[in-house]
Amino acid sequence: MSLIDPFGRSIDYIRLSVTDRCDLRCFYCMPKGFKGFEEPEHWLTFDEIERVIRIFGALGTRRVRITGGEPLVRKNIPELATRLSALPGIEDLSLSSNAVQLDRHAESLYASGVSRLNISLDTLNAKRFKEITGGKLEKVIDGLMAAKAAGFSPVKINMVVMKGINEDEVEAMVDFCIEHDFTLRFIETMPMGATGKDAVDHYVNLQTVRAKLEERFEMVPGVMPGGGPARYLRVVGTDLRIGFITPISQHFCETCNRVRLSVDGTLYLCLGQNDKFELRPLLRDGISDDGLEEAIRHAITLKPERHEFNEKPSQVVRFMSMTGG
Repeated sequence: MSLIDPFGRSIDYIRLSVTDRCDLRCFYCMPKGFKGFEEPEHWLTFDEIERVIRIFGALGTRRVRITGGEPLVRKNIPELATRLSALPGIEDLSLSSNAVQLDRHAESLYASGVSRLNISLDTLNAKRFKEITGGKLEKVIDGLMAAKAAGFSPVKINMVVMKGINEDEVEAMVDFCIEHDFTLRFIETMPMGATGKDAVDHYVNLQTVRAKLEERFEMVPGVMPGGGPARYLRVVGTDLRIGFITPISQHFCETCNRVRLSVDGTLYLCLGQNDKFELRPLLRDGISDDGLEEAIRHAITLKPERHEFNEKPSQVVRFMSMTGG
């Protein structure tokens, strides 16, 4: 069984938000002072999450990524991960984090069946990190080292490259990842929510980043496990893979294989569109498994062909933290 959208794409990857809250305030993700979080009684319970993911697994979904906000601000995430990793059909369970609390959870997450980590890190400069996120860089570094010690491999560093903010650190981040055997992914900013103007103002075309790196490094095509959209190159003479995620300069909509489930049970069918389907009311009205399967199949028929970040940059008003990464 499989989920095929109206454009022939197989949907085998779901990004699962377990909270819209975060212990950092990256300016391009969540405005300072924002307090419009989802009420806890609207969060899907672990039982509800497990049930939805079980149905997705039965319909051919193989990859699940736990996201937020920051997923580790919700209690007992290793317990949820243990439940999800045991579900039939789920072959790959990963987690995205800012790593602020990862030093306390790395070992239990690894034991729970989480196989891979994606860590957001936009700068190696403590002062700049404070300006971007409001947090402390040393906590993230501690979390990264704890993940490495726990046995996670690969650990992927996600760096949003921003004009006038951190584009001068691209090579330093490459050196850091070579030193610590991390994978590196560069990401273009996307215009979403009230922070969308900042994304436009600080946008960097990653083709220019690649060209700059090729002046210093010899790079050849590379591959990495995972279901995401990054295009990878390997730095010759090292094990480093560098991924480029280019939703603006080179969109990858024709191969999109994912949907997002927000903490309140809303399925978002495209990061750059407003198409959605609400599962929570159905779950709490006692829908049967057959009914839930039918609802999910219907939701996939609503998936649009592509985003319109270039044509309509102010179209999506929800924040990235609300969507689920």
